Amino acid sequence: MSYATSSQTNITVGVQGRTILEIVLFSAPITVPCCVFLFINGVMLFTLRSKTIFRETSRYILLFNLLIADTVQMALSQILYLLAACRIRLTYPVCGVLAMLSNLTNEISPLTLVVMSLERYVAVCYPLRHSAIITIRNTAVAIIVVWIFSSLNILTRVLLLLDFPFEDLESLQMKDFCAEENMFVGPVSDDYHKVYTYFLFVSASVAVTSSYICVMIAARSASTDKASARKARNTLLLHLVQLGLSLSSTIHNPLVTAISKITDRVIILRIWSIFYVSLILFPRCLSTLIYGIRDQAIRSILMYHLCCRLKLSIIPAKAEVSS
Repeated sequence: MSYATSSQTNITVGVQGRTILEIVLFSAPITVPCCVFLFINGVMLFTLRSKTIFRETSRYILLFNLLIADTVQMALSQILYLLAACRIRLTYPVCGVLAMLSNLTNEISPLTLVVMSLERYVAVCYPLRHSAIITIRNTAVAIIVVWIFSSLNILTRVLLLLDFPFEDLESLQMKDFCAEENMFVGPVSDDYHKVYTYFLFVSASVAVTSSYICVMIAARSASTDKASARKARNTLLLHLVQLGLSLSSTIHNPLVTAISKITDRVIILRIWSIFYVSLILFPRCLSTLIYGIRDQAIRSILMYHLCCRLKLSIIPAKAEVSS
C-alpha cells in the first residue's frame, strides 16, 4: 500500500469517526431525556393496569388511552429524529407509514382531552347522574369513536396522497430525511390538513373552555362540593394547557421550515433541537407529571413502582449488614 493510499484511508476513517462523534454528541442530550420520559410513561401505564380501581374507573381509563397515544407519539418522534440525525433516508412508502402513525397518535391526544373534560364537567355539574352517564361501556364507546374519527382522517389523507403521480419519480428513495413536509403533498392535501387541524383544535378548545366555565359557575353554587369543584376546575385548566401544547406541536415543522430559510444549517439544527424538546417531547410527558403528582391514588403506587428496584436492592444489603 502506497503512502498516498494509506493517508487517504486514514483521512476517510477520521472523517467517519468525527461524523459518528458529532451524531452522538448531537443526539445524546435529547435521546437520554426521551428514554427517561418513555420509561416513566411506561411505569405509569403499568401502574394504571396494576389495580382494579384504575381499570374500572372511567377517568383512569381515559388517562390510560391518553398516555398510550402520547407514548407512541413520543417513540415515533424520537425514531424520526434519530433517523434524521444519522442522515438515514427512507423510501416514501416507509416514511409515509411512520408519518401517518405519528399524525394518528398526535390527534388522539386533543380528542381524549375533550372527553376527559366532559367527564369532569358531568362529575361536578351532574353528580347524581355521573355514575349513570359515565359508565365503563360509555367510556369504551367514546374511546372507540375517538380512534375511528382519527383513523378516518388518516385514511382521507392517504387517499389524497395516492393521487400523486409516484410513477414519474426516478426512485422511491427520499432525497431528504423523513418528515411530513418532505413528502410529496399536493395543494388539496395540504389545504385539507390545515382545515382539519384548525377545526379540530378550535372545537377542542371550545369544548374544554366551556367545561371550565360551567365548572367555575357550579363551584359558586351552594349545593356543590367546593373542594371537588375546585379540583375539577384546576384539572380542566391543566387540560387547556395540555391542549395548547398539543396545538404548538402542529406548528413545529412549519416554524422550523420558515426559520431555515433565513439562517444557516448549524443554527437551525440547534433551534430544531430546542423546538423538538419543548414542543414535541415535553407535552407528551406532561400527563404523567400532572396525574402522577396531583392524584394521590396514583402517586403512591407510581412512586412504589419507580423506586421498587431501589428498595429491593437496599433490603438485601441491610440483611447482610444485620447478619
